Amino acid sequence: MAKIITINEALNLVQEGDHIVAGMAASEGREFFTKLHEVSDRIEHITIDNCLPMYPYEFMVNDQYKDHFTVNSWFFSGDIRKAFRNGNIAFIPNQLHFAGVRRIEHKKPNIYVGNCTLPDKHGFVSLSLSNVYEKKMLEAADTVILEINPHFPRTLGDLEVHQSDIDYFVKVDYLPPELPDTEPNEKDLKIGELIASYIHDGDTIQLGIGGIPNAVANALMDKKDLGVHTEMLTTGFMKLFKAGAVTNKKKTLHNGKMVAAFALGTPELYDFIDDNPGILLLDGNYVNDPCIIGQNDNQVSINTTIEVDLTGQCCSESIGTRQFSGTGGQTDTATGAQRAKNGRSFIALYSTTKVRDKETGERIEVSKIVPTLKPGAAVSLSRNDVDYIVTEYGAVRLRGTSIKERVELLISVAHPKFRDELRQQAKEIGYIE
Repeated sequence: MAKIITINEALNLVQEGDHIVAGMAASEGREFFTKLHEVSDRIEHITIDNCLPMYPYEFMVNDQYKDHFTVNSWFFSGDIRKAFRNGNIAFIPNQLHFAGVRRIEHKKPNIYVGNCTLPDKHGFVSLSLSNVYEKKMLEAADTVILEINPHFPRTLGDLEVHQSDIDYFVKVDYLPPELPDTEPNEKDLKIGELIASYIHDGDTIQLGIGGIPNAVANALMDKKDLGVHTEMLTTGFMKLFKAGAVTNKKKTLHNGKMVAAFALGTPELYDFIDDNPGILLLDGNYVNDPCIIGQNDNQVSINTTIEVDLTGQCCSESIGTRQFSGTGGQTDTATGAQRAKNGRSFIALYSTTKVRDKETGERIEVSKIVPTLKPGAAVSLSRNDVDYIVTEYGAVRLRGTSIKERVELLISVAHPKFRDELRQQAKEIGYIE
């Protein structure tokens, strides 16, 4: 009880020049960061590292605090994208399994702030919804503050921490943030069916978030003995388990267990993972290590991207030079799956999108399969590591193919109205004759 302090007492621990690290997504200490801007009355400047922040915190989005707070992020959310214009926000390039490790090597945190469950009878708390880098940061920080919350699920794996290793607890009473299921549209469903046709009974799968991954999950309901080794545990996996499609019985690594690094979804998902011995939330440095992923026979990785060029380069995180999200675990899981015996990696995208014409101001349709990526675009998955590319017009395998072969394969799954133009552009570049 001596370790329980008020939120204001927690804020008083912040000192000039501190480097504070927040838990990822649902694991950030919401009450602490909601009030963090108040320290600007006595603090000139501090630095905060975060990843996929779930709320529009004042210190982050209000430009009146931009001189007091520098924010570095491993993965942008919508709120941090909007706040980027303030000028005090920077992206940390990373592959997720190295995100925490390499950041600690560069800059050790003074304070780690996250959340946790109530202690069990042995005095252990669970870090609950994320173990991507949280436990490593907790061990590296000078001071650890956890918001102790009765509403968070007790998850198992290697994210249990004894209360004696925590400096301070703050009692809170908020619900975990929700990530509602995105309802798949017609294109999502088509892509989902295409990818599902390449997935076999007994495969171990990884899925991202959004309409396309949800559509893939929906299309897998009739499969048998699927396993789960994934960066993010979503509501879709819960549905597959309840439908009997996921059993984890055929997994060659952690047989019988779902393995993930963090969870984010609906209240039903949180109920499902609470105290569930069939689910392990393990250190992201382990879960997303391509060498570990590759130990799962028949591992399948399924991710999405923003645009693909005719050589197979995938930009999944930026629009030109403008950071949109982050690399996350795309490179980790795609390369890891291809290390596996019978492993496969899928990158999915719509064939087109609509953008605003600079001259007319009208929204026009453009191809997402492009001759070259936009200037300054980040290559999230290199052309050396790409496997399958899928649009609503089909799936093509680029693994082992030449540039000339890739041009024809990618054009075949581009929107029909852009195919002739893409072929002409490929000739002008010199990819084909």
